[in-house]
Amino acid sequence: MNASQLLNMIIRIIVRRMINGGINKGIDLAARGRQNPDQPLTPEEKAKQNASAKDMRQKSRLFRRMGRF
Repeated sequence: MNASQLLNMIIRIIVRRMINGGINKGIDLAARGRQNPDQPLTPEEKAKQNASAKDMRQKSRLFRRMGRF
């Protein structure tokens, strides 16, 4: 393996992590869906938000996996 291949491999790993982080941030922002972002979340809203974001992340992983075929 030459230096060019190693560099490309490292760059791909870094870019993949950045893209996945950005996707997860976007999903978290979309899952908030609150009308007034200045008010703090109630415990019920926070639990619902976490469950929704987790579900969205799982679905996005599934769709990414399906796209590889």
